[in-house]
Amino acid sequence: MNWNQHYVKTDHAFLSASKYHWIRYNDDQLKNSWRSFRAAQEGTELHAYAKMAIEHGIWQRDSGDTLSQYINDAIGYKMSPEILLYYSDNCFGTADAISWDDEKKILRIHDLKTGKIKAHMEQLLIYAALFCLEYKIKPAEITIELRIYQNDDVVPYSPSADEIAHIMSRIVSADKIVNKLRMTEG
Repeated sequence: MNWNQHYVKTDHAFLSASKYHWIRYNDDQLKNSWRSFRAAQEGTELHAYAKMAIEHGIWQRDSGDTLSQYINDAIGYKMSPEILLYYSDNCFGTADAISWDDEKKILRIHDLKTGKIKAHMEQLLIYAALFCLEYKIKPAEITIELRIYQNDDVVPYSPSADEIAHIMSRIVSADKIVNKLRMTEG
């Protein structure tokens, strides 16, 4: 058989066989699913743009929108975009923007949210815990500032050392449980 060669713009079709539930959707459900799909694509594109702008120090016109605030703050704080924080193969994540000032002992983590559903700070708390675990930093000895950028608003949060220490402990204990499960269940 000489198979037809296809060149597509994306790795996954919206109406894909592997996400087959769409065959049962009515027209309104299909439209809503498409809007969610496009919103996720747009979020990926905006994160890629933000990464490039931060890496190249491309300041944005200050229009007060979420994206320009996020990029300008990341550049201003000399943050690094899209940094993988790793504890184990069971627990890791990519911080949208992060900086560590070793002299002042300040950890900053910023998260860009492009969706409309209200974001929660837990994701950033986990990133802070992963940072402390990976770089062997005691949360009681540093200042942590977390920020969520969403819907043209900035939500800052300074967690306590106890909050981060609790999550660090949970990461370590959960990782042990998952490792045991991997060993016994394959």
